[in-house]
Amino acid sequence: MKLSTELLILGGGATGLGAAWDAALRGFKTVVLEKGDLAHGTSGRYHGLLHSGGRYVVRDPQSARECAAENAALRRIIPSAIEDTGGYFLSTPADPADYADQFLAACHTCAVPVTEITTAQALQREPLLNPRLGRVFQVRDAACDSFDALHLLAHGLRAVGGEVFLRHRVTEILKSGDRVVGVAGENLATGEPFTFHADLTLNCSGAWAGHIAALAGCEVKVTAGKGVMIAMNSRLVNTVVNRLKPPADGDILVPVGTVSVIGTTDTAVPSPDRYAIEDWEVDLLMAEGEQLIPGFSRHRALRAWAGVRPLYDPGGKDTRHMSRAHALLDHEERDGVSGMLSMVGGKFTTFRHMAQLLVDAACAKLKTDRPCVTARTLIEPPGTPLHALPKRLEALESGKWQTASDATTDTGQPPTASHQQPAAIICECELVTRSQIEANLRQSGSPILNDLRRDLRLGMGPCQAGFCAYRAAGIIHETLGHSHRNSNSQLLQFLQERWKGERPVMWGHSLRSLELDLHIYRSILGLDTLPTEREIEVYPTERTS
Repeated sequence: MKLSTELLILGGGATGLGAAWDAALRGFKTVVLEKGDLAHGTSGRYHGLLHSGGRYVVRDPQSARECAAENAALRRIIPSAIEDTGGYFLSTPADPADYADQFLAACHTCAVPVTEITTAQALQREPLLNPRLGRVFQVRDAACDSFDALHLLAHGLRAVGGEVFLRHRVTEILKSGDRVVGVAGENLATGEPFTFHADLTLNCSGAWAGHIAALAGCEVKVTAGKGVMIAMNSRLVNTVVNRLKPPADGDILVPVGTVSVIGTTDTAVPSPDRYAIEDWEVDLLMAEGEQLIPGFSRHRALRAWAGVRPLYDPGGKDTRHMSRAHALLDHEERDGVSGMLSMVGGKFTTFRHMAQLLVDAACAKLKTDRPCVTARTLIEPPGTPLHALPKRLEALESGKWQTASDATTDTGQPPTASHQQPAAIICECELVTRSQIEANLRQSGSPILNDLRRDLRLGMGPCQAGFCAYRAAGIIHETLGHSHRNSNSQLLQFLQERWKGERPVMWGHSLRSLELDLHIYRSILGLDTLPTEREIEVYPTERTS
């Protein structure tokens, strides 16, 4: 396949899709290449926090100001992906008492909205919090579902003529002399080669930005800062809770959907593709949770996972103290290589601002003046939010999900006269229906089982795919006509991904649930003995990394 475009964006995370949407709104012919699925990388592996800016006011005031401004902007443009939980910064007996005054003064300096409330007010709203609280400050934190946010950006991009190519891995940067003129690579779904030519290439590949830059002969040192998080099985708080102290490991608890996420750790890893979740990291997070909620460790830990922060700091400090700020790299000025810009660093909350700066720079390179409009452009969702479990439950209980067509669109419209059968529930934890799965398979260009997890939350509930994975694999096999070996491979790979997150929290009820899953898939289905197309990757642990 050979195509050409004006702007070619490498990376389908928040920054890449944000830049593509921005550029397409300005009238550029825009294409995004992503080596995996939407939310496959760092954007889909964070704790779900939309920062108020409070976390950075003391040590990184520039990031704090940007977060405060972008928090308000994202609430305007993607409100359907955001839950306005509000946030607390609170001091526990283990936190420095003098930090509160520094925090309050810095919030005022950085224009981060803040209000001090009483301990009694905080405990009235969040009764599970540590009753020995000191001072409590209320901020404009929120929970943002990155899966929904990225689908909205892709939807908004396509609505204005942009294109997104998933599973297209770039293996070569095409150059004419010292100018980048495009890329070449492989369609991972079909094995076919592709070539894209572009007037300007924008490197938005996050933790992989250094690899992409190296293909063009440029050196960009991006440090992969691993952050481990744990999802607890229930929503222990309804407000984002932050410790009132300098940023450290395990000091944030975020309510996301039906779970609570505690995080994060921060350690440098050599590769953004392979990294271990260590036992000590899990132990630390569970212990820090006790400071916020006494008895925290008695609640069920559902799974652990990690994302890699793309940290850019030529100073080379440890990852916890590296700035979360972004950097726009002009490779023509910096390396003598024209035709390519890179955006590195930053965070999910500031992706829109980063995208604006990047496309502004692209306009300057292409000698055109086209204003940015993303700060005031609402992206209307195509239906109800993909991951809104309460909406699914309401539709199911009210009888609105009575037909395949209703479940397909998730709109809750009345059933048609010709189709009156009840919706078939495939994933009982997250209320994913057969019709939703079939619709997703029809809409996706190269669907695999793990895409259904990101797109529909299949397998993300308490049973961790124990009862839905084999059902969904059968639907994919029937609908798409995949070979038996291909279907077996997909199922095994999907279950291996689930295992990767369950293994670090394998105790108590989680261990009992995992034992049941093993009996289902090994003793009954004999999945480990079935023929597959490829060897299933074994992920590293603290013993094998």
